[in-house]
Amino acid sequence: FCQPGGWQLSKERKQPTFFVVVLTDIDSERHYCSCLTFYEAEINLQGTKEIEGEEESGLIQPAEIFAPKSLVLVSRLDYPEIFRACLGLIYTVYVDSLNVSLETLIANLCSCLVPASGGSQ
Repeated sequence: FCQPGGWQLSKERKQPTFFVVVLTDIDSERHYCSCLTFYEAEINLQGTKEIEGEEESGLIQPAEIFAPKSLVLVSRLDYPEIFRACLGLIYTVYVDSLNVSLETLIANLCSCLVPASGGSQ
């Protein structure tokens, strides 16, 4: 469900996408799955660079391709905008290589108290 269009490599970086899927378990309980999919550069060692029909110095040159990756947050609560912000924060820390450990960031997010539905913010 994270990549409904299929897992496909791309020759160009695509913009991140966000969507929510609602799954229902055997007890009819809803689970809200917030998905943020982005494309990350990968090295394709099979690629070659050709110049006027000839391989450059006979060496294999790495070609850059982009592979999709997904961040998923599963919850019984229906707060899509809050989950989008959380996934965006994790994405920013990961992509910008900030000096914050992802484990610490995720632990802090998981320890947040969420108000009951209909309660005060």
